[in-house]
Amino acid sequence: MDFKEIQELIRMVNKHNIAELTIENQDSRIKIKTALAVSNTIQTPVVMPAVQQMAAPQLMSAAPEKPQTTSTESKSDNAEVSGGNTITIKSPMVGTFYRSPGPDKEVFVKVGDEISVGTKICIIEAMKLFNEVESEVSGRVVKILTDDASPVEYDQPLFLIEPK
Repeated sequence: MDFKEIQELIRMVNKHNIAELTIENQDSRIKIKTALAVSNTIQTPVVMPAVQQMAAPQLMSAAPEKPQTTSTESKSDNAEVSGGNTITIKSPMVGTFYRSPGPDKEVFVKVGDEISVGTKICIIEAMKLFNEVESEVSGRVVKILTDDASPVEYDQPLFLIEPK
């Protein structure tokens, strides 16, 4: 390949947002990597409590005009005290919500299950990475607010938990 052909390849890679391109023939090999390839290779799946995966807004009471009197220091930023005696666990990220680790596997939690801090409650897939979400509160699952395999937004309510 001559220099002009290599320049044209580089232009095409950039124009079409290609992360990596390798071309080989008998006497040469050319490999072109863009910044897109570097950012894709840096991402690694990490299992963390939901509160550490993404910064979340501060807890708010369901009635903002009335200050909350209970301590919220031990509750996750993704768990919000709602009206009545329930806590709402919210999505820590945008992605696809899954109730089980696989299509033929048992769900992590069902309505009526007792959970404790650190219990895996769901998986959220984001950019081909499966992030396990762990509960930051203890209690009983009252309601599951999202359907399996459905898209979720950041801060979207996922579960209602009745605290112990």
